[in-house]
Amino acid sequence: MAKLAIGLVWGLVTLVVIALITLPINLQAHLVAGAMVVGLMIILKLFTRQGVWRQIALALGTSIVLRYAYWRTTSTLPPINQPEDFIPGLLVYLAEMYSIFMLFISLFVVMRPMAPRTLKVSSSDPDLPTVDVFVPTYNEDAALLATTLASARAMDYPPEKLTVWLLDDGGTVQKRNSDNLEAAHEAEARHVELQKLAADLDCRYLTRERNEHAKAGNMNNALQHATGELVAVFDADHAPARDFLNYTVGYFRETPKLFLVQTPHFFLNPDPVERNLRTFETMPSENEMFYGIIQRGLDKWDASFFCGSAAVLRRAALDQTHGFSGISITEDAETALELHASGWSSVYVDRPLIAGLQPATFTSFIGQRSRWAQGMMQILRFRFPPGKRGLSFAQRLCYMSSTLFWLFPITRWIFLLAPLCYLFFNLEIFTASGAEFLAYTSSYMLVNLMMQNYLYGRFRWPWISELYEFVQGVYLLPALISVILNPSKPTFKVTAKNESLDESRISELARPFYIIFFVLLAGVFMTVWRIYTEPYKADVALVVGGWNLLNILIAGCALGVVSERQESRQSRRVDVKRRCELIIGDRAVPATIEDASVGGARVNLVGFKAQDLERDMRCVLRFKTSVEVSDPSLPINIRSVFASPKGIAIGCRYEPSLPDHFRMIADLVFVSSDQWAKFQWSRRVNIGILRGTIWFIGLSLYQTGRGLGYLVRSFRREAPKPAGEKGAA
Repeated sequence: MAKLAIGLVWGLVTLVVIALITLPINLQAHLVAGAMVVGLMIILKLFTRQGVWRQIALALGTSIVLRYAYWRTTSTLPPINQPEDFIPGLLVYLAEMYSIFMLFISLFVVMRPMAPRTLKVSSSDPDLPTVDVFVPTYNEDAALLATTLASARAMDYPPEKLTVWLLDDGGTVQKRNSDNLEAAHEAEARHVELQKLAADLDCRYLTRERNEHAKAGNMNNALQHATGELVAVFDADHAPARDFLNYTVGYFRETPKLFLVQTPHFFLNPDPVERNLRTFETMPSENEMFYGIIQRGLDKWDASFFCGSAAVLRRAALDQTHGFSGISITEDAETALELHASGWSSVYVDRPLIAGLQPATFTSFIGQRSRWAQGMMQILRFRFPPGKRGLSFAQRLCYMSSTLFWLFPITRWIFLLAPLCYLFFNLEIFTASGAEFLAYTSSYMLVNLMMQNYLYGRFRWPWISELYEFVQGVYLLPALISVILNPSKPTFKVTAKNESLDESRISELARPFYIIFFVLLAGVFMTVWRIYTEPYKADVALVVGGWNLLNILIAGCALGVVSERQESRQSRRVDVKRRCELIIGDRAVPATIEDASVGGARVNLVGFKAQDLERDMRCVLRFKTSVEVSDPSLPINIRSVFASPKGIAIGCRYEPSLPDHFRMIADLVFVSSDQWAKFQWSRRVNIGILRGTIWFIGLSLYQTGRGLGYLVRSFRREAPKPAGEKGAA
């Protein structure tokens, strides 16, 4: 009876909302209603961003969004008997409805995200399960793998219950017997080198006969040899903190039907957008919205999914589904979908417990995102989450959100081209006056921004999502079209690791961005021309020109993204504060390691003179480690000497050659996850809509100038020298 009463109440509320949304009101009344909603949302946000008041604020915003959708549906579509207007108008309408649909799904997912979980077990617990650690590799170099293997082996866990596997798909029998002698020689050399590396670091090396089904096939081959109750998976460039298993394995004892504990991917280096815009230290990273909010929202509905690394899975669950799924090139999400549909559950632990490297160049960044987009489209095509048997209704919506999101390149291109259709070709894709368009669209956009800020304020600054979608969408659209036309065509491609940029340059993928920018710039001149020649349509031209101006701000900022800055350091240094000794010849100098990365460190010296040190001097660092090493001495090369508040300091580069050297580096950088969580929280600041918009405009103007400057310099470099200058040097 109570459920019936609640259902009736909700039905009545729904009817009232529909009546209010469809109520015919004039433009002034709509503006007043929109202003009142915005004002109430601001007031509610001042008091609290959580609980029931947050839901009320989001419900108020939803009413304006629905009002806009109703107006667009009933009052703005061009007549169907004018196909030159109707077709582009319909495309813009469908793109907007997709955006609104995705907004509502995201509201469902993250309205009340799961509170951060904390369940830590001790390594001395006698009932801990056995764990196999999989580190799949294809073409990564041995030094990168050595750090990951050393970190995995050093995890705080009973050694007899922990087995680390190096799964080498670059040294398979198929590759070693290749008809290409050079490739076969490289595969054989890699096979021998990695066998020795694994043995030196107390790990097990495994390869297979043939390279089939990419990463999924590699790990499925390992399942035939491993015997642990749990399987931890780390990408080749994802090194775990010492406490990784302490924070993850305990959940498997609490929930017998648990198949997955996923943790966030934390990165020590900026992605190309962050590096080229110089926002890595101050602005939340792009992936933090997913790992900081969306995965917690998915966890609320038992739909957090496997992300390919930084996760622990139950072996019994994988056996039930015959291992990792390999139909799509995103085997991680596909495996989670199959296991959720089989009645297994998952847990998300919102604590950075691994540190990895993300693509450094714009080209490899686009390659990675293309694989994700194509893989999610394959899952949508072959697994079709909305109709997947075994999933709950909430899980279906969650997987719909995760897969349909990757259609954004289509909408991004439509929103980019729509204003140009009017400015250049006089196509009327809206049948509305400039005042109506401005009133409805401005209130919708403002409310949309406020709702996004409510949901993701500390994790995503205003307009950054639009920038990321634009820089990806230019190249992801062809990738999407190819997988839609031929779902089986895409193959797994390994993301490049450990890259560096020796000089500043324009990305090889930059040309379309410059073309788009100059076309949009021409649209600005067309706006002025239309206002001058058609003053009776000035209101429409101004509104559409404003839309084009917003696009050019985003496109101008993208010019800075594809203007690659020089970057020799491969990863950010983290605070360490570790006592040590610097051994110079036969002299031991007391010192403190202040910060460290996987490549080098900064060391403060006490009671030493700067003139006694010089660049390229080879020394040794000695410090205590939490893992056993035969000789705690790490060879270094001094790269710089400079003054510090405590005396002098040196910047040094490690020169590891022995297994113990990699163990020391891993112990120095990956000894605790606390330092990574601290750094993440230092960037999670809600900048607000107004301040964020002003900041983005300033960023865009600066990056536009920088991108155009790179373009001019590239022309100067390519310009042929006069005949008289040949041979001059």
